[in-house]
Amino acid sequence: MSITLHWFLPTSGDGRTVVEHFHANRAPAAGTRREPDIDYLAQIARTAEQVGFTGVLTPTGTWCEDAWLTTSALIAQTKTLKFLVAFRPGVLSPTLAAQMASTYQRISRGRLLLNVVTGGDSVEQQRFGDWLDKDQRYARTDEFLQVVRGIWTGKPFSFHGDHYQVQDATVLAAPDPVPPIYFGGSSDAALPVAAARADVYLTWGEPPADVAEKIARVRALTDRPIRFGIRLHTISRDTSAEAWASAAKLLDALDPAAVAQAQAQLGASESVGQQRMLALHGGDLTRGVRGLEIYPNLWAGVGLVRGGAGTALVGSHEEVADLIEEYHSIGIEEFVLSGYPHLEEAYWFGEGVRPLLKQRGLLDGDRTLALASA
Repeated sequence: MSITLHWFLPTSGDGRTVVEHFHANRAPAAGTRREPDIDYLAQIARTAEQVGFTGVLTPTGTWCEDAWLTTSALIAQTKTLKFLVAFRPGVLSPTLAAQMASTYQRISRGRLLLNVVTGGDSVEQQRFGDWLDKDQRYARTDEFLQVVRGIWTGKPFSFHGDHYQVQDATVLAAPDPVPPIYFGGSSDAALPVAAARADVYLTWGEPPADVAEKIARVRALTDRPIRFGIRLHTISRDTSAEAWASAAKLLDALDPAAVAQAQAQLGASESVGQQRMLALHGGDLTRGVRGLEIYPNLWAGVGLVRGGAGTALVGSHEEVADLIEEYHSIGIEEFVLSGYPHLEEAYWFGEGVRPLLKQRGLLDGDRTLALASA
């Protein structure tokens, strides 16, 4: 069982500090800002492809550029790189989503992966005109994915549920291959949807024992094949001391007022996954860089200001490879990574850690799923 490595496209901006545009935090330090223009994003995409990443995740929300449009513009800038396009099922019809994905597969020659983001923040959802509560959003996502997969069969598909009703929905041609569905969520409402509909269940970077517990919960809910992935940042250097010095620079650049603002906003999130991220560091900037090491070589400092994925693999290339191997031993097969700045950190990981993973027999070409599961 090999692993698949993905990188991240920072479509809200990048820089030499933790550039935070999630929610309402918009205060990058002077001199660190890199705008997410198409030339810079293309540079990151080409680098990710060059150093051996299978795909790149592109986020979704009002704080970043649109993932569908941005990644479609990068298709011609790359050759083999896949695009893990995040989108919210509540803001477009399942028939339109099925059509967009089918078109994307044809024009990219099969390079689309889909990350379905149900949404754990009602404030953000309401910006899109979505007023359902969290449990209702997951119920709607379940119906959404049933409709999308039904349409992808290439035959007229009808569905009558609580949230969607379509009659004889179809697309010009069924996508080939069918894009795999990546899905995350830690709540009791999320896990059954993941178990029933996802090809890859994604979790944020908690310590291995906590991740193993979540994997076990999902597996207990299904007898269908499902893969597991994890979303992490990375700071990998030639020596452990160099890596922790880089982490310390990120921490030293954080403004205590910005941390307090971010923690107040993130603390109000309905997302169970977000609350689990916050519990790892407690919002305490005074713990210092090594005080935020919550597990050997797993650092929670990014989550002080960044919503979503808030932990990083920090250490020498060997130490980072060791922790990846540990996650793999509990069932993680896909790693979605990022780092600040995303261009430089892609090289650090791709040239430093990836060769070690290959030497250990953990990389066996591109085994990203392209399956038509029910």
